[in-house]
Amino acid sequence: MVVSRSRTLFLLVFCFWIPLEVVFGRTGPSPTSVNSSVSSRPKVVKFGALFTLNSFIGRSAKPALLAAVHDVNSSTSILPGIDLQLILHDTNCSGFVGTMEALQLMENDVVAVVGPQSSGIAHMISHIVNELHVPLLSFGATDPTLSALQYPYFIRTTQSDYYQTYAVADFVDYYRWKEVIAIYVDDDNGRNGISVLGDALSNKRARISYKAALPPEAKESEISDLLNEVNLMESRVYVLHVNPDSGLRIFSIAKKLQMMVNGYVWIATDWLPSVLDSLDPVDADSMEILQGVVAFRHHIPDTDSKKNFTSRLKSLKDKETESFNSYAFFAYDSVWLAARALDAFLNDGGNISFSNDPRLHDTNGSMLQLSSLRTFDGGYQFLQTILGMNFTGVSGQVEFNKERNLVNPVYDILNIVGSGTGRIGYWSNHSGLSVSPPESLHMRKPFNSSSIGNQQLHGVIWPGESATTPRGWVFPNNGQPLRIAVPNRVSYKEFVGKDKNPPGVQGYCIDIFEAALNLLPYPVPRQYILYGNGERNPSYNELVEQVAQNKFDAAIGDVTIVTNRTRIVDFTQPFMESGLVVVVPVKEKKSSPWSFLEPFTTQMWCVTGAFFLFVGTVVWILEHRLNPEFRGSPKKQIMTVFWFSFSTMFFSHRENTVSTLGRLVLILWLFVVLIINSSYTASLTSILTVQQLSSQIEGIDSLISSNQPIGIQDGSFARKYLIDELNVAESRIVTLKTMQDYIDALQRGPSGGGVVAVVDELAYIEVLMSSADCKFRTVGQEFTKSGWGYAFQRDSPLAVDLSTAILQLSESGDLQKIHDKWLSKKECTSIDVDSDKLALTSFWGLFLMCGIACAIALTVFFARVFCQYNKFNPETNNDDVEVQPVKSRRTSRTPSLKNLIIFVDRKEAEIKEMLRESKKRRRNKSLDQHCISSST
Repeated sequence: MVVSRSRTLFLLVFCFWIPLEVVFGRTGPSPTSVNSSVSSRPKVVKFGALFTLNSFIGRSAKPALLAAVHDVNSSTSILPGIDLQLILHDTNCSGFVGTMEALQLMENDVVAVVGPQSSGIAHMISHIVNELHVPLLSFGATDPTLSALQYPYFIRTTQSDYYQTYAVADFVDYYRWKEVIAIYVDDDNGRNGISVLGDALSNKRARISYKAALPPEAKESEISDLLNEVNLMESRVYVLHVNPDSGLRIFSIAKKLQMMVNGYVWIATDWLPSVLDSLDPVDADSMEILQGVVAFRHHIPDTDSKKNFTSRLKSLKDKETESFNSYAFFAYDSVWLAARALDAFLNDGGNISFSNDPRLHDTNGSMLQLSSLRTFDGGYQFLQTILGMNFTGVSGQVEFNKERNLVNPVYDILNIVGSGTGRIGYWSNHSGLSVSPPESLHMRKPFNSSSIGNQQLHGVIWPGESATTPRGWVFPNNGQPLRIAVPNRVSYKEFVGKDKNPPGVQGYCIDIFEAALNLLPYPVPRQYILYGNGERNPSYNELVEQVAQNKFDAAIGDVTIVTNRTRIVDFTQPFMESGLVVVVPVKEKKSSPWSFLEPFTTQMWCVTGAFFLFVGTVVWILEHRLNPEFRGSPKKQIMTVFWFSFSTMFFSHRENTVSTLGRLVLILWLFVVLIINSSYTASLTSILTVQQLSSQIEGIDSLISSNQPIGIQDGSFARKYLIDELNVAESRIVTLKTMQDYIDALQRGPSGGGVVAVVDELAYIEVLMSSADCKFRTVGQEFTKSGWGYAFQRDSPLAVDLSTAILQLSESGDLQKIHDKWLSKKECTSIDVDSDKLALTSFWGLFLMCGIACAIALTVFFARVFCQYNKFNPETNNDDVEVQPVKSRRTSRTPSLKNLIIFVDRKEAEIKEMLRESKKRRRNKSLDQHCISSST
């Protein structure tokens, strides 16, 4: 390649000129400076300019540089009294020539160099300016690997391709493309730019599927061969990162190859706008070729200074180009940047002086005049001054961040339509993709690069004059059918199996796949290939590996999505949920004469019985004084309490309650009885109808802890899972090929040479239990959560489209219809081995509530009785009350317990009548005493 050969020649020549330590950087102390020339305020200052004059960038940059020098010399505020001279050297688009020109330029004691435009040449020249301490201000070298660490005197006065590649990645992610093909020139700028693009796309979970490199001076035949090669690939999104002087030829050849039609996406970097802006107006033939192309251009704010500068350049009579591209603005600002920095450097006391380096000397007979190359003594201070500058130029804000890149990188996103270009949006590292000018968004919060939801662009007209966004890919090899592997199962053929009729396969999984393909907006040519010998189920891990190794394009069937498989292939959205379960045989449970006692625990029975008696007693106390049905002989009273208590269990009590407190207690108790009766009935029904396990296996934990054999399906991932994840001994695992093998092994059991349980996915087990007339049951819960999906090669866009189609099938109900067609059979309920008898812990809240209510009712009742008793004095009513107080040692005023009991036992009506009579006698007695007093 030309650039590589030029670099080799440069290194050979440079090695003859300078000792090796100079080429790779100085070591040790600085050499002693000799023949130093010092000028505190020189009359003339020389700048160098180094770029290819006869190029799209060079023809725009040259008049801009000359205009900048003229404006600086005309300014009274910048470098007053100093004449700025610009020395132009042509690199002629050659690394070797550029190096020679740079060495010649340095003989003129320049304090700064503007250029070059080529990143490859910039790599070489940066070594020279590093040694001579002369800042290199490049307005065209966009290679992101030109770092400040390796090249401290390199200053990029344009935007780095680092930002442009991230802009392209955001654009690709905006349209949800996952693969692109990069076409680039195989030089430093091309390789390094595409390398950064790959990193940017990986952050968006996309990738460069193929890197198509072109020689720097590629012939038409080489371009045609390369385009034919990429046209046979899957991706239809092309990112074109080439040189401005040769890029249009690629589009011309692509047009001839029918690659500029509907379905293709062409994304060009800033080289294309540089060409088009320099050819204003562009000829109609070129615009016809470029229809639908999307391109990125450096954003130059629409300011008055930009408009005036553009008008001024276009008015030049001796200009070498019809118009000017963005590099003219950066070149103009580069000169002003160096001039402003030099003015500040001199004002701060800096001196422009150059010193000879003793290591640079002429060898015997050499004509290279190495001694004429001198080091700029104030170069480091001048460099720091340049990096600290901050002003607004015609290209926008000129300010450097800590990586020495211009702040606020912004790109216009253009769409070539008709006879011109239309701007569909902007990109900046602050706001991402937007339709508003980035200058108006700088005050807002920076966008989140991980989310594209708030990004916006105007509509795009794609190649072929289509407004519909291309899907970005086609089937490779010009539409050859997909090679789809289908497991050739010998069991559970309801899911997938061989069929005599085309397409040769059938089953639940196949119908869902076909229904999903019918929802895609494009045809999918396919060829089903049975995988397996038909004598036993194939290994699904091996099947997935075959897809990953490109022996098949996809695997369709009951393929479980597990971790080790997702590492090598892409799965669609699961179309069926399925996890591993444990299956055991069951037998009918024999009825027991005492089964009716099993619903409740002993404690529950005792507490319930005690509460029946307690509530009955409370109601009797509350009703005894008011209700005749709760009065009578002691024997009758006891029978009433027992009858009333237990008859409430069946809501058949015949005694009425008349007291308010009694009714409240009874209502609450009947609610408690209702809950207890309902729970008892449900539990007893379950006990009398449930089936019993024929083994002690109650779930995966008890299965692992046992030492009995476990059955698994042939080809299932369950074998690896049990061994690797659950540490089950391999000797315990028995492989079962068919459904009948399942049934026989479970019915024989471990003692008969069978298995104690089977571990398999729930989808298979449901079919097994239905086919075996519910003789088996699952125990415990699913101990893995997974699903079935279709496996495709990594980064296959068809996996994404099919996932969307499967979701549509689910939302429309078609997924359930297909399920009912193939799998709708008798359902068998699972066994809950954890069910226990109903204990007091489930009802203590009800009993507590009822007990509190009874206590409150009794408290209110006895408080009322004591109030009545205090108003009644037995000693004053000897004539009327049949029972006299019992004589004792206590004071006659002290009421006896017997009197209280007799008082409580009386009817409420009698007590009220006695209280009325007592009150009447006290009133008469008071009147008699009053009359006697009056007479006396």
